[in-house]
Amino acid sequence: MTAAPKRFYRAASVEGTAAGFRVLLDGRPARTPARKEVAVPSRPLAEALAAEWAAQADEIDPASMPLSRLVNSALDGVTGCEAEARAEIVKYAGSDLVCYRAAAPHEGELARRHAEAWDPVLAWARAELNVHLRVGQGIFPVAQPRAATATIQAILAGLNPLALTAHHVMTTLTGSALLALAHGRGRLTAEEAWAAAHIDEDWQISQWGEDAEAKSRRKRRWGEMQAASRLLQLLG
Repeated sequence: MTAAPKRFYRAASVEGTAAGFRVLLDGRPARTPARKEVAVPSRPLAEALAAEWAAQADEIDPASMPLSRLVNSALDGVTGCEAEARAEIVKYAGSDLVCYRAAAPHEGELARRHAEAWDPVLAWARAELNVHLRVGQGIFPVAQPRAATATIQAILAGLNPLALTAHHVMTTLTGSALLALAHGRGRLTAEEAWAAAHIDEDWQISQWGEDAEAKSRRKRRWGEMQAASRLLQLLG
């Protein structure tokens, strides 16, 4: 096991620049694993990042720095590769979770839960985004209109790399580009989007009980969802 890196600085602070705000460690720019300066467009976000650095003890624990990990991913992995990140999100939209329903009457209660949670999201997408996705039952693929995925592509093109990273994380965690967009645009809280994404899992738990390993994994993933949500909030 690799030893945790030792804390090498006394203080973390924020400096405003012509391009935004950067995080400083003892007056020197904090850097990502790829050695890029940690610079963001929002002072509240920069201050939150500096707070994560300031909260470290003698050893630096990356697990306790969820915002920093997300920002590092954005700066090192998404910046310059935005088209690829958008394409992955659009791919999820092509088989979006909220478009696949339980087959009533055989799974009537589950189908009701799907409709109750997902129909309003689809209605919102039609009214607010002009995104019209088709719905099917069971596991058979549903071909989505090209116009719908093209519209989602255009919406994503308006996001900076940090916001795009947050949407990408939320999409992969929930299995739904629409749930991520609905949260990003204030239609759903993070808790509501998370609950909507786990209807099937919660249904299985109600029938068969909960597995300890699955519970631990879900808790970890919820932490990632919260970090992505907070990143969007701090971007403003």
